[in-house]
Amino acid sequence: MRAYYVGVDAGSITVKVAVIGEDGTLVASSYLRSLSDPIGAIHAALKEVEACLAPGFEVLGAGATGSARGLVAGLVGTDVVKNEITCHAVATLSVLPEAQTIIEIGGQDSKLIIVQNGVMSDFALNNICAAGTGSFLDHQAARMGITTEEMGNLAASSKPGLRISGRCTVLAETDVIQKQQMGYAKGEICVGLCDALVDGYLSNVARGKLLRQPIVFQGGVAANIGMRLAFSRRLGCQVVVPDNFAIQGAIGVAMLAKRLSKQKTSRFKGFVVPKSLTRGRSFVCEGCENRCEIVELQSNGKLAAYLGSRCGKWAISSV
Repeated sequence: MRAYYVGVDAGSITVKVAVIGEDGTLVASSYLRSLSDPIGAIHAALKEVEACLAPGFEVLGAGATGSARGLVAGLVGTDVVKNEITCHAVATLSVLPEAQTIIEIGGQDSKLIIVQNGVMSDFALNNICAAGTGSFLDHQAARMGITTEEMGNLAASSKPGLRISGRCTVLAETDVIQKQQMGYAKGEICVGLCDALVDGYLSNVARGKLLRQPIVFQGGVAANIGMRLAFSRRLGCQVVVPDNFAIQGAIGVAMLAKRLSKQKTSRFKGFVVPKSLTRGRSFVCEGCENRCEIVELQSNGKLAAYLGSRCGKWAISSV
């Protein structure tokens, strides 16, 4: 019987699922946009990977990460719940142990992980301003009537040099309109937008940090070739983009499930997400100054998960 480990990375915009074998090899994966329906996306992603698995297998461990990891833990049943920083570091160092800097940019947040001697030593996170995330590029591409993939290709084939404000999406949009009115080509604007996002990342998320090589670039935004080139220009070196750059978080938490799961039987409930989910009571946790609003998620009248905890006190409490 084949033994597998499942990792689910549920973010604000996408859901990623990775299944690894006993040797740590990636067996199946899925990358889907949530489209304002995270539960539906989790269900669809799990069914997609299940269809790729040969009959006669057993899931020995499951893990959840991402901003909606508490939701995943309640829906799917997980043995491990970890933050994205840890999961991205674990996955990256498994394929590139000499990496010293990890840049990760997703749809609505961006991260920096500093590694020394194979161990994470520092990190930074931006989940407040959209100007430093993939949604910044998505918004500007949609405004110009192109896809983000087309934006990347146009940026890669255009000469850099046009400066566009990347401090916030509102200022960037005003700047883009002005540049269009001045007669700049769409490709010049695209490369300017990529440079603006990189400059914002380096001045905000990476401010005060020493970025040593090798530098790894991952997350959904790493698919944009214009962004890869922009980072290489600004950093003065080639950035390394791993093969599974978009699902590193899911791979990392699957690896941690394999490494940390101690139960003889996994809590994994299967690849079918229950549809009978309802919102239960909500309350404010007085455990610290954060005073998080905690929401109960129920399935068939029973507690499935607590959502809303920033420190993890309630996020891992699931049945």
